[in-house]
Amino acid sequence: MKVTRTLAALVAASALLGGCASNSSQPYASDSYRSGYDNTASTGYGTIESIQVTAGENRTSGAGAIVGGLVGALAGNQVGSGGGRTAATVAGGVAGAAIGNRVEANRNPDGQQMYSVNVRLDNGEYRTIVQDNVYDLRTGNRVRIVDGRVYRY
Repeated sequence: MKVTRTLAALVAASALLGGCASNSSQPYASDSYRSGYDNTASTGYGTIESIQVTAGENRTSGAGAIVGGLVGALAGNQVGSGGGRTAATVAGGVAGAAIGNRVEANRNPDGQQMYSVNVRLDNGEYRTIVQDNVYDLRTGNRVRIVDGRVYRY
């Protein structure tokens, strides 16, 4: 009976924490939309006005939270008996998930470096494209924008 409750608590905790994981194919789309950046431009030609380096956020896959939650729940299950054991299992799962997520985020303390490329298009518009690298792009280069990325022209 106790094993069944523990397994049910573990499954519930992992399902709850698994719902927090993100599988977005465009991890920075929402950030760029809110800040006014345009990463969805299809095609255009222009000249680079400036390039700024920005630090990206530490993003996690959720695996650290899930593993940490499971380990914490197993450790919490070893404490107490009856209702106290159930409470310790849940508390251990929550604490383990938080710790596991933080450990995963700290694997890369600086986050991913991103570049904001400001382009003056031939039609006079200005666009800011955020991308993860600029390779050989420099201010003043003639460029084209294809599917939200800047390429030398």
